[in-house]
Amino acid sequence: MNKPNSNPQTTGYQDSGADIAYTLRQRGISVLTPQLKPSPFVQEGWCFSDTPSGILSALQRGATHLWANTILFASHPLQTASELDPWESRVHVVGQPPSLVENFDDKAYLNGKLRDSGGFTLPRSWLVRKTSDLDEDDGLETVLRSITRYPIVGKPVRGRGSHGVKVCRDESQLREHVLSLFEESPIVMLEEFLAGEEATVTVMPPSDETPRYWSLPPVARFSHQDGIAPYNGVVAVTQNSRVVTEEEMQKDRSYRKVMKECERVAEVIKATAPIRIDVIWFLPLFDITYFACLSTASTGSREPSQFDSNGGRSDWMGLWYAFTEHPALFSDTRHIQAVSESFLEANSPHIIL
Repeated sequence: MNKPNSNPQTTGYQDSGADIAYTLRQRGISVLTPQLKPSPFVQEGWCFSDTPSGILSALQRGATHLWANTILFASHPLQTASELDPWESRVHVVGQPPSLVENFDDKAYLNGKLRDSGGFTLPRSWLVRKTSDLDEDDGLETVLRSITRYPIVGKPVRGRGSHGVKVCRDESQLREHVLSLFEESPIVMLEEFLAGEEATVTVMPPSDETPRYWSLPPVARFSHQDGIAPYNGVVAVTQNSRVVTEEEMQKDRSYRKVMKECERVAEVIKATAPIRIDVIWFLPLFDITYFACLSTASTGSREPSQFDSNGGRSDWMGLWYAFTEHPALFSDTRHIQAVSESFLEANSPHIIL
């Protein structure tokens, strides 16, 4: 499929799909899976693929709801596959509109949108474009000459799971890292490195029950490697994350302040499903991760209920409660229509992941 550039390591959500399916079944919700009784000790057998044939197979077996636990983009089969047309009025999805995800998955586009809106705390940043003339305005050498203070963080303009993110201590390191990133991305983003403790805030979309954007408690991240939170498939989030307590939030008002700012981000981009925003404690915003992100690859095996690997990210710690207590987390795509809170009733229909 014609996906936007992304690293294979970070495009596989089969393990988190297993987490979702396992947890929903534990809640008594009917979940359709490729295997009738997949093992809770392996991630395979829980999810249908996000290819046209995979989605069609699920629908032909009776799926009425899709949890789009994959990377969405404007030309994704959920949006464009003609084979899905007969099911257009009968199928619903949990997730963001694919075109919205494609736009805001671009860090440069997102940061520009937030700066134009005003009122957000953002790090100083630069864009470097791959060009034959390194001395152009946005060429590598021109940008390097404009940077007077290190360290600087270099990252792909699109990416997940800390892939390609590196703290560079001097110009030589930064030049080498940017040139390596050009092998996979024509645009690289540079940001000032912000020392401090990292946290992540999950923002939920409006629903009939709560008609506004609202935040789950922040999740603090620690034990970074070279200043960067390690990829979750390498270091389990249960080993380097913790949920901030209500007592802590009462003692320190900065928690509530940053949660409100994150809610404003969701308002600006008009998110229709949960998003996650990473912050530095509590300074400029870093990234947004979409939970609208069917699964494409695997990253390892473990019991889905343990929430330990790539898909068991810190955002899921609060999302399970939020989903079961606030079920209106659905959005439209070309083939999908909004679904009501009856989703979680005892006689709820199948969910396919």
